[in-house]
Amino acid sequence: MQTQYSYFAIIVMILFSSFAAHGQDKNFEGTSHAFSPDYQKPIFENDQRVEKIIEILPELEALMAKYAKENNIPGIAYGIVVDNELVIASSTGLLDVSQNIPAESTSAFRIASMTKSFTAMAIMDLRDKGKLALNDPVAKYIPEMSKLQYLTEDAPIIDIENLLTMTAGFPEDNPWGDRQLDESDQMLMGLISEGISFANAPSFQFEYSNTGYAILAFQFEYSNTGYAILGQIISKVSGLPYQEYIKENILLPLGMTHTYWEIDDVPINQLAIGYRWEDEQWKKEPMLHDGAFGAMGGLITSIEDFSKYVGFHLSAWPIRNGVESGPIKRSSLREMQTPQFPRLNTNGDCAIMSGYGFGLGIYQNCNGTKWVSHGGALPGFGSNYRFFPEFGIGIMAFCNLTYTTPWPLAEIEALLYEKGVMEPRKLPVSDILEKRKNQLVVLIQTGNKELEESILAENFFLDRSKENRYAEYKAILTQAGEIKNVTAVKPRNQLRGSFTLEGEYGDANIFFTLTPEKEPKIQQLDINFKKKE
Repeated sequence: MQTQYSYFAIIVMILFSSFAAHGQDKNFEGTSHAFSPDYQKPIFENDQRVEKIIEILPELEALMAKYAKENNIPGIAYGIVVDNELVIASSTGLLDVSQNIPAESTSAFRIASMTKSFTAMAIMDLRDKGKLALNDPVAKYIPEMSKLQYLTEDAPIIDIENLLTMTAGFPEDNPWGDRQLDESDQMLMGLISEGISFANAPSFQFEYSNTGYAILAFQFEYSNTGYAILGQIISKVSGLPYQEYIKENILLPLGMTHTYWEIDDVPINQLAIGYRWEDEQWKKEPMLHDGAFGAMGGLITSIEDFSKYVGFHLSAWPIRNGVESGPIKRSSLREMQTPQFPRLNTNGDCAIMSGYGFGLGIYQNCNGTKWVSHGGALPGFGSNYRFFPEFGIGIMAFCNLTYTTPWPLAEIEALLYEKGVMEPRKLPVSDILEKRKNQLVVLIQTGNKELEESILAENFFLDRSKENRYAEYKAILTQAGEIKNVTAVKPRNQLRGSFTLEGEYGDANIFFTLTPEKEPKIQQLDINFKKKE
């Protein structure tokens, strides 16, 4: 029992370190700071991702066709992005059953809740421009919110970040919210004025709310109402209709010229018709028009257009120097991809930490692999996308069957792993880490007094005596025998790494860390001997 507890404790610590919540709002407009021109970003070594992905196309097409047939899906369009390039764009089945029109990668599907991250991105854009703050009370922009009756006396006032992270306390409202897509602004304001029911106190837990993305909710059951309210905030702050703001500030800058809000605007023979499978036949679902709840799920787009959006999210990684090129800053994209109120799922062999960021779900498993994703479902449609920041790869699929997962995701990912596509970037060694490593090699073998004084931090011999340390180094070097090779440093970050002195009889494995001083010195040094087998 103790071993199992320790295992999960370690997982929690590791995963929470990358899932740290932002405790304060950030506003970067008009600010700048000094930075290191010597920083080297992580890179893909021997990068063959594109070539390997192209090789899987026949297997992927067979997989998708089989899945569509087994699940009675009229049509599916799908694609794979590498960095900012759409490497695979394909489809199977029909866009319109009655007209026998085939689905294409240029076909326009309603992507439902995948719209939410566009709404979140617009909020981040307005935040970065200094037009609002994430900790602003929602009532500042929607006065009707001040009349809400909260569950408890100690409940915090709902702010914009609550809506973004679905922690406003609104109930999950998917079945109801999906049917409100074409409602008017007056209906939404009337709903708020009459009072919204709470499932939880704000900032207590996640609950998905579509209403919130017209406003924004915070719990872990999706609230469409919250995102509908966010849409209203965007309109109030920008002075533009929500849909127009998204178009002018996100879609057009990304070159998404074939993405729409209104079904009547989609060119003939490009709009996917939505169906449900009932009585062993496809039946048309009513095609909803755009309205006040569009901010939670109204976008209509194609695989080719949406790939540009996925590529933009991938462009946030790695952290690096260089000019910004998107609608919002790379740091703001990464902020969107940071989960709030993460939770640990211990089902299965590999525990997974999950949380909701700003219009995005974020996950990390026990192997350290992180992915960002979101699904979408409306009457007549199902969609999903997932991207892997460390691998620079994104996958997406849209279909035209009610509330249907558009792909066999586990099989697709297994195929990508089998082909060796999912390989992370490697961090180059910083100049100071390389310098200190070379100096350590000399110090360990010679005990050079001058070198010792120049590279060791003040704590070094206070933590452990000089005599004790050098006796250990000598003993390990004696065990290793003649040093035949010194390996390259394996960096863990800019100021931490490991390398090996490969000896005649065994290896001296060395791990060291540097101080936060302007001229970093060695503060920790661990050496372990491993005998050759």
